[in-house]
Amino acid sequence: MGLFEIIAILLTLSAFFSFFNYRFLRLPNTIGVMLIGLLFSLLLLAISRFAPGSKEWAVAMLVQIDFDETLLHGMLSVLLFAGALHVNINALRQQYRIILGLATAGIIMSTLIVGSLSWGVLNLLGFNISYIYCLLFGALISPTDPIAVLGILKKADVPKSLEIKIVGESLFNDGVGVVIFLILLETITSGEDLGIARVLKLFVQEAIGGGLLGLGVGMLAYRMLKQVDNYQVEILITLGLVTGGYALADALHLSAPIAIVVAGLLIGNHGRSFAMSEDTRQNLDMFWELADEVLNAVLFLLIGLEVMVLHYSWLNLAAALLGIVIVLSARLVSVSVPIHLLKRSRSFSPHVAKILTWAGLRGGISIALALSLPVSGERDVLLAITYGIVVFSILVQGLTISPFLGRLKDM
Repeated sequence: MGLFEIIAILLTLSAFFSFFNYRFLRLPNTIGVMLIGLLFSLLLLAISRFAPGSKEWAVAMLVQIDFDETLLHGMLSVLLFAGALHVNINALRQQYRIILGLATAGIIMSTLIVGSLSWGVLNLLGFNISYIYCLLFGALISPTDPIAVLGILKKADVPKSLEIKIVGESLFNDGVGVVIFLILLETITSGEDLGIARVLKLFVQEAIGGGLLGLGVGMLAYRMLKQVDNYQVEILITLGLVTGGYALADALHLSAPIAIVVAGLLIGNHGRSFAMSEDTRQNLDMFWELADEVLNAVLFLLIGLEVMVLHYSWLNLAAALLGIVIVLSARLVSVSVPIHLLKRSRSFSPHVAKILTWAGLRGGISIALALSLPVSGERDVLLAITYGIVVFSILVQGLTISPFLGRLKDM
């Protein structure tokens, strides 16, 4: 199956499932497409028991797509830029301390809690998984997914101050989580203890270097935009910024997600105010909103279809259910500690820790990172658990955010 045929199938299924969701389910489009894709996959799996070969074309297509490569080195750059483009940097600046705390100390804390509890639970269940693999699982599942969060918060009635905390954290903590994941993965693949000094060096290189690169390429694009008043050219400039900036960050071993988020914030605020005409702003927004919607639909379709290539057993399912409890518990602790420390200097909305916990959705990035693990028995188990947590996060947490907020207001 060629690249064009794969793209054609994905876009056709996304269009059909979006139509079905709009006409009958009326769920947020990303959730609806993923749910229909998941049900479609389960239907194919059921049919394949009586008609062998009925699911082979789908599995062959999914294997060719290479989910982690497609998302982490393709779609993610566009989705992150589209999300950052509409975030108010002044509102972000007002919340910077809590966002920074959640995106750094919160992720490290969650990684350690999830890793330690998962190691104990999985070994009790009979899985022989080393502690460092469990830490790796903690690193890939701890960051909230900006794609899932942004897509679902659009439909939820979240107070503005809380929304900026959730969105701001999700835009930055995935970059931090990916850096921690890569450091732990290098430790496993090299078989060496990297040492504190080298770990700190890698962290600074990836995270701080990614931010500086994003600022640099964003300023270059801003200066180009300022000299042009033609929206077609300006859209091409932003496309070049997104794809070229992401590829350059990857080549320099810097955090590409952080680089694109910083560039998106710069263009979306400074660029929008001083380098664009009203006509350009409208067309640029329409282009990136459309790109965001289309790629989100395809991404969530892929998440729904991925169940066909997983190896599930009743034991894996039990581990996934326990993993949901572990991840939510770790999330509650890792957001409560920074909030408690900052309460001395500022006030917070009631129930903020509970809201941040339930609104902290996991998505495609966690699945992509799990798929990038070296082929092993540990990979199969951790991938199955990750998939279960992501599906629960999007379907259950994503669909109940608004009722959850309403219930807290009545308390």
